[in-house]
Amino acid sequence: MSGEPQSARIVLGRVSGLYGVKGWVKVYSETDPREGILRYSPWLLGPDGVARRVAEGRMHGKGLVARLDGCEDRDQAAALIGQEIAIRRDQLPPPRPDEFYWIDLEGLAVVTQAGVEFGRVSHLFSTGANDVLVVQGERERLIPFVWGDVILDVDFDQRLIRVDWDPEF
Repeated sequence: MSGEPQSARIVLGRVSGLYGVKGWVKVYSETDPREGILRYSPWLLGPDGVARRVAEGRMHGKGLVARLDGCEDRDQAAALIGQEIAIRRDQLPPPRPDEFYWIDLEGLAVVTQAGVEFGRVSHLFSTGANDVLVVQGERERLIPFVWGDVILDVDFDQRLIRVDWDPEF
């Protein structure tokens, strides 16, 4: 057990299959670019967050393959299939002043300019066009993360996101 609270871990992907007979695994990555997951080490694997150092990794066709320390054969690699790949929050580089990590927005309160409280950010997802805040309150709201038009301010000190959004929508 890593001893880290679940919230301190950020899931970046999962082990999706086997590659060859020498302990390599196929990796499904949710990072952008996809190969960005290979820059982080150690990976925290599975629900217990067991730390494993990335020994080698590379693009292979349209996907990724990696070999972890201590994983020398196909049987050891097979035990990793399906496990989530996470990292500690402090492994991420600090965002620029105009950037946010999704994990840092989760849990923030969302209010309108007029002070109408919508609830708290549950999670975010991407539509391709823009990111969307999922806000849980008296009901669920999906609010596009469009800086300046919809998102007016993110205040981490007050744990608050101020939005220009119709409460009826």
